[in-house]
Amino acid sequence: MAATTVRRTRRTRRAPARAAFRSCGALLALLVLLLAARAAGLDAGTVLAVPMVLFPYASVLSALVLVAVLCVRALRGSRLLVAAAVLITAGYAVPLAPRFVPDGPDAPADAPVLRVATLNTHVGAAEAAAVVRLVRDERVDVLALQELTAPGIAALKAAGLDAVLPHHELHPENDSSLYSRLPLTGGGPLRADTAWPQTTARVAVGGRSVRLVAVHTYYPLGDAGRWTRDMAALASTARSSGPDTVFLGDFNASLDHAPMRDLLSTGRLADAHADLGRAWARTWPAGKGPLPPLVQLDHVLHGPGLATASVSERTVPGTDHRAVVAALALLPVEPHENQG
Repeated sequence: MAATTVRRTRRTRRAPARAAFRSCGALLALLVLLLAARAAGLDAGTVLAVPMVLFPYASVLSALVLVAVLCVRALRGSRLLVAAAVLITAGYAVPLAPRFVPDGPDAPADAPVLRVATLNTHVGAAEAAAVVRLVRDERVDVLALQELTAPGIAALKAAGLDAVLPHHELHPENDSSLYSRLPLTGGGPLRADTAWPQTTARVAVGGRSVRLVAVHTYYPLGDAGRWTRDMAALASTARSSGPDTVFLGDFNASLDHAPMRDLLSTGRLADAHADLGRAWARTWPAGKGPLPPLVQLDHVLHGPGLATASVSERTVPGTDHRAVVAALALLPVEPHENQG
């Protein structure tokens, strides 16, 4: 009787461990699917684009599952699960770890610097006075605004934005606009296959012409195929834009999305946050509900003619996106290099 009771007690004690073991196995299976989808670029043009924004959080979950598996390693078959958990955790770490290490070129101390900022105004609802304060406090040279409506433009003018950024390329009918302290040239809607025209212009900095593109792509939750085509069109534009290029705005994409990775690689662009090892910057959703921003959808990307000197995020009341502010230094270039 005593031996039977001991065996039953042991089985009872092991039941929660077995349940945890099975739960860990199920979670690892889901983590494998997301990891495989990223590796194969299956989020391009598909509904997988939506869960892909959670890839960094899945990496944390994989490490937690590994710890949990190690805690129940005494169960039969646990060695295989431990090995799987180790491999999956490593699989997540490989693409993410480099983002925590600054790898952009150093900005020369005496290089000309262009200070840029981008903000999705939430259909013009961003507090105009706060936008003007942001521009003044951060000494912004060029400001890209998305979802900027005609009433939003009027509110910004009334708040004094024209006094600090007197040069404009305003296209409320096309969604994105540019404000600049420096004269703008070659402005207008970008000729590219995007859901709505992106606004582009050039500014002269340090004797060179820097091309600017105020970006707002379609959103993958609405139409993942349209979003992917938008990103491909931007990549094509970046390839022909020369090294002194800045794409800034709401890309509706994280660095884990295949279309964003293609834009960076084929377009010869670099992400300002990744340059400085700011791997976990978050810009959306902001100011809506109790949750803090969870993912980064807003970016400043630049060509090889520039280097990131600094980058930060700023909260602006009235909008669900945080602003991104970056200082970009012009790097010396070979005389024969095409300036676009």
